[in-house]
Amino acid sequence: MSRAVLSGLLLAALLAPAVPATGDASAPESSLFPHVRPSAPAALREVRASGSPLAAPVVAVSPRPPSRPEDVIARRVAAAVRLLPLRTGSAPVPDPAERAQVVLAASGAAVRLSPRPEPRPDGIGRARVLRASAVAQRTPAPLVTGKSGPICGDRAIRGETLAPIKGRLQACGVARPVRVTEVAGVPLTQGAIMDCTTAKALKSWVQGSVKPTVGRLGGGVASIRVIASYSCRTRNSRPGAKISEHGKGRAVDISAINLKNGVSLTVLKGWRDQFQGPLLRRMHAGACGPFGTVLGPDADRYHQDHLHLDTARHRSGPYCR
Repeated sequence: MSRAVLSGLLLAALLAPAVPATGDASAPESSLFPHVRPSAPAALREVRASGSPLAAPVVAVSPRPPSRPEDVIARRVAAAVRLLPLRTGSAPVPDPAERAQVVLAASGAAVRLSPRPEPRPDGIGRARVLRASAVAQRTPAPLVTGKSGPICGDRAIRGETLAPIKGRLQACGVARPVRVTEVAGVPLTQGAIMDCTTAKALKSWVQGSVKPTVGRLGGGVASIRVIASYSCRTRNSRPGAKISEHGKGRAVDISAINLKNGVSLTVLKGWRDQFQGPLLRRMHAGACGPFGTVLGPDADRYHQDHLHLDTARHRSGPYCR
């Protein structure tokens, strides 16, 4: 036997753990912990010091790099792919590793790190409130609610009878005022104070012009937006001018016709619109007759956003502009 082999056997015998010579009676009650294995450099120094030919150059083993996120995802996908049912038939079944690569490529799961959500900006709650208020401003004004019934001897006019109104200026006031909330089945966005003559003219206009002009467009007429009725003031609120028909309860200002689908035909934006304009102009013309005075955006700068309707009578007939 060669010297190298003998040296190797001797070293193995020295490093081997001792085996008890007794039988099962001398066996330990619990398993022994293995002795700590010497590190590779220390063992190599002992072998080299013994002069054994086994002291050959040892290649250091690089430590295993930590798992990358994409490697972990790849292993998980590979494990999931193995659980997927394999196709049967003439088509070849791909290797699980290949299937994992296909799934990874298709899903784009091989990312280094999951993106963290962006921090919530300050004041996000306030922004939502502002957006909600902006939507509320675009929403038609709420309709008048409350107890009301037929007034002015006409079941198509609903509202309530009021006490006589005395104006703070001479020639102002209404002897028999009413607050109108609905005419011809169409609600007003706010109660309009006027006399019964004006209330009946408003009903005739809505029934004979507004509703036929709109028809089924947008589901039909939902409400009429009223922005002014009785107000003790001069014409266009100019100092020294005559008392307005508003101060006598004979006028009402209409700014829009609200449709059931939420769209509003507004005088300010729709009068010169190619689609809404013809409808609003037809309603403007239809008011000329039931009312003695009809003023719109073409009249003057004071009526750019509404139709002024009043029951004043002129010797030359209705004044419509």
